[in-house]
Amino acid sequence: MASLRDLLLWAALGFGAAIPGVAAHEDHLVSRRMTKRFVDDNGHYNISFYHINDVHAHLDEFSSSGTDCPDKTKGCRGGYARVRSVLKETRPDHPDSLFLNAGDEFQGTMFFTFYGGEKIAETLNQMGFDGMTLGNHEWDKGDDVLGDFLNNLTFPIISANVHSDNEKLNKTIKPYHIYEQYELAVIGVTTDTTPSISQPGAGTTFSDPVQAVQNTIDHIRATTNIKRIAALTHIGYEEDQRLARETTGLHLIMGGHSHTKLGSEPGSEGPYPTIVTNKNGDEVFVVTAWRWGEYLGYIDVTYDADGKILEYHGAPINLSNKTAQDPELQAQITEWRKPFEEYAARVVGYSNVVLEQSNCVTEECVLGDFMADAMLQYRLNNTSPSSSARPDFALLNGGGVRATIDIGPITRGEVLTAFPFGNAVVDVVMSGDSLWKSLEGIVSGTSQVNGRPVPSFLQVSSGIVVRYNPAASAGSKLVSVDIGGKPLDRAAEYRIVTVDFVATGGDNYFDPPFRDIIALDTLDEVLIRHIGAMSPVEATLGGRLVKGSKCTSRTKKRQV
Repeated sequence: MASLRDLLLWAALGFGAAIPGVAAHEDHLVSRRMTKRFVDDNGHYNISFYHINDVHAHLDEFSSSGTDCPDKTKGCRGGYARVRSVLKETRPDHPDSLFLNAGDEFQGTMFFTFYGGEKIAETLNQMGFDGMTLGNHEWDKGDDVLGDFLNNLTFPIISANVHSDNEKLNKTIKPYHIYEQYELAVIGVTTDTTPSISQPGAGTTFSDPVQAVQNTIDHIRATTNIKRIAALTHIGYEEDQRLARETTGLHLIMGGHSHTKLGSEPGSEGPYPTIVTNKNGDEVFVVTAWRWGEYLGYIDVTYDADGKILEYHGAPINLSNKTAQDPELQAQITEWRKPFEEYAARVVGYSNVVLEQSNCVTEECVLGDFMADAMLQYRLNNTSPSSSARPDFALLNGGGVRATIDIGPITRGEVLTAFPFGNAVVDVVMSGDSLWKSLEGIVSGTSQVNGRPVPSFLQVSSGIVVRYNPAASAGSKLVSVDIGGKPLDRAAEYRIVTVDFVATGGDNYFDPPFRDIIALDTLDEVLIRHIGAMSPVEATLGGRLVKGSKCTSRTKKRQV
């Protein structure tokens, strides 16, 4: 394996300088090999992998919050023009290489909201991808829309655990692809939670990713002479490590889905690569490249004759505002912006605070509070004080909150980037007992009714305070719930404002899901009106989702 001394020496020799504006890191990918690599006398083979994941329609550069970046002085980053620039500079020096996409190209900016998958497909085809697996968000508009998108792509689409009766999907999705020139197979898999967090058809199912990968490895080894096998996954960093531990014959995993930052930089959740031991005691190398295309993953590996990795070096490449943009692709993307730019640029209000999104999937967040309040106020404005239809509180899934809204003027485009799914507000009625079980499932991460995972934390409005103990065991984390200043009554009924996605079974919040719901206005329209009414926005955390093992005196007073 490459030593720190070697890596520092490579950096000192200036290999990072070949990438315009990319600073050399001590573990940055470097190589002096300028000729085609080959299998040596010992059967060792060297190949480089570029990988990217969870771009979420960020074709263009963006700000730190993931929204548009009109002010270049604030440090724009990412964008496929920067990715292409880096590839043009570095890939010719690494002729034995693959460029792979770990999914979730759909959903996140106006490029998808306005064009659907059209411009995304056009861009991906120009990038030189060698393969792609599918993320859950690729199904946000159903099987047929995804099928049409995939039919326009010019590279292999792989996912071994997707099984569908949709002809368009069956035509394009394969379990794996063999790159004959490298004698290497890449297997794809997609999170099996997709039915609860996206919109696949009833005839599209997702089997267990670990079993699907092992079955595919066994098939490849039984029917070919291929020994070098990698996985391209959209199941998340923790599941990638489980996949590594519970399989054999797999030695490299390039993943996505969990938006995990790896490397040596501040905020990283683990090393790049993360090395896990498999069932046979062999090392498996797990890598992922955060989200939105702010980083391009890069790992260079040497395989032995049995397909095990002997050596590696590499690191995620930070695509900062100092990284050059490919002028041809950037001009094309800029031209695509014009039809929606005027619409998206309309200012709808002003915020004096950062409406933070980054922690919404794990705990209470400012933008989650603010959106839930907007939903509640929207329904209160449309029901009389004496009406039985008057709601008690609002609830939404934290995974539906997609980008931070910064201090300053708030544009329609920022709202659509933060809430891009087109979800509509709905009213539902639940018994106190069912509500308690649902909330326990959400804070525990596992439904108390069906036993399946609940992948996203909740956000709530004023009118409810949920106290939970993260240290307690699953099924016992919920400590107390106050609604309207009183303890939740399991025998009572409560009217809740939520979103159609959650009400109909999304994120596995409610079981059974609600049927025959009436969809009202979409979240973006509700939020735009609320911003106008509250501008300038001064939102803060409301203390509605409280961590702790006991009810505090403050909570007890509310229960009186």
